[in-house]
Amino acid sequence: MFVGVTGGIGSGKSVVCKIFECLNVPVYYADDRAKWLMRNDVDLIKGIIETFGQESYPEGVLNTRFLSKTVFSNKDQLDRLNALVHPAVAKDVNRWIDQNQDSFLLIKEAALLFETGSYKELDYVITVAAKEETRIRRVLARDPQRSREEIVQIMGKQMPQEEKMELADYVIDNNDDDALIRQVYNFLKEKGLRL
Repeated sequence: MFVGVTGGIGSGKSVVCKIFECLNVPVYYADDRAKWLMRNDVDLIKGIIETFGQESYPEGVLNTRFLSKTVFSNKDQLDRLNALVHPAVAKDVNRWIDQNQDSFLLIKEAALLFETGSYKELDYVITVAAKEETRIRRVLARDPQRSREEIVQIMGKQMPQEEKMELADYVIDNNDDDALIRQVYNFLKEKGLRL
C-alpha cells in the first residue's frame, strides 16, 4: 500500500511521518529529496542552468537565494522550475519504491500531492491539518529567519487547507488536542493494517 501524507506549511506532516517511521514504515520525503536532486542530479542541474542561467549554479553550487528570488515572485518561473523538478522526483520515488518492495506499507510525504497530480499514484492520501495561527507559530519556532508576513504569504500560495481536507481519504487533526499516535493507529486500523 502506498499512502501520501500532505498538508500546508506548519501543519505537522513531518511529525506524522516520524510516527510512521517509528513503526518501521519507510517514508519518502519528497521535498527533501527534491532539494537533494537539485544539488546532485546531473540532468536536473543541466535543465535548471539552461532555464535560469549559470547564476543558478555559480562555481557548480546551487544558488538557492537566486533561485528562490527568481521563482517565488513569479508564477511562470515557478511553473518552469516545477516542470523540471517534479519529473526528477517522480523518477527518484520510483527507484525508492523498487528498493522497498518488501514493505507492506510505504509513505510519501509531500506538500504538493494534489497540486502535482501525484496523488493519483497513491492508494490513500492523509491530510494533516491545524489552525492557521498554530501553523504560523510552529513555523516561526522552526524557521526563525522567516517573518510572520513571509509565512502568511507562503500559506496564501498553497492550496487552501480546507480543499486538501476535502480531497483527502483521511484527515489527521494536529491542533495539539488530539493524540497524533492514536490517529495514526486509527488510520492503520481503518485500512486493516497491523504492524
